Amino acid sequence: MFTINIYLKFAGIAIGFIAGILLTALYGFGYGFIFLFIGIGLLASFILLGTVQSTAQLVQAQDFDAAEKRLNLTMNPKFLYKTNRAFYYIMKGTLAMNRQENDEAEGWFKQAEELELPSDNETAMVALQLASLQANKGKWNAAKIYLTRMKKLKVTEPMLKDQIKQFEKAFTNRGQAKHMQQGGQTRRKGFRGYR
Repeated sequence: MFTINIYLKFAGIAIGFIAGILLTALYGFGYGFIFLFIGIGLLASFILLGTVQSTAQLVQAQDFDAAEKRLNLTMNPKFLYKTNRAFYYIMKGTLAMNRQENDEAEGWFKQAEELELPSDNETAMVALQLASLQANKGKWNAAKIYLTRMKKLKVTEPMLKDQIKQFEKAFTNRGQAKHMQQGGQTRRKGFRGYR
């Protein structure tokens, strides 16, 4: 997908408005129109799309500090187109998890979950993150609810499918370990009764 560097976009907005206003003042609206049109178009794309796409590239490159700075350039997430707003919240959650601020991350992922995500892949990704956060807190019933949701989705991304399988395996192993631990306690109580 075509992207314009955010700083070039800022420069284009400034040049479009300055040149448009100057040409309109000196020669009339017909001369300044094209520059004003470009400035308005770039400003609208910045307001509606934000810096989500370029931030995603930085997150994939694992440059989290630069990604956070880039994402913070977004004017206001409430102005973003719905899909971009969802990805904004997902990236905020991802960056918070990277800083190990799990409560903050959970808040961001829940905001993303409330929006209509574009596909089952994104819905599963958010559910997986929330399930993982719940599991880390020891809230296994809440994690199980997210796991059940993930299993109902049609996930097409191979890496995400693998991550879901790994989480499911860890979840199942946790249940087996708990069952074995409870069984061991019961046997010990039984042995005490014979003494």
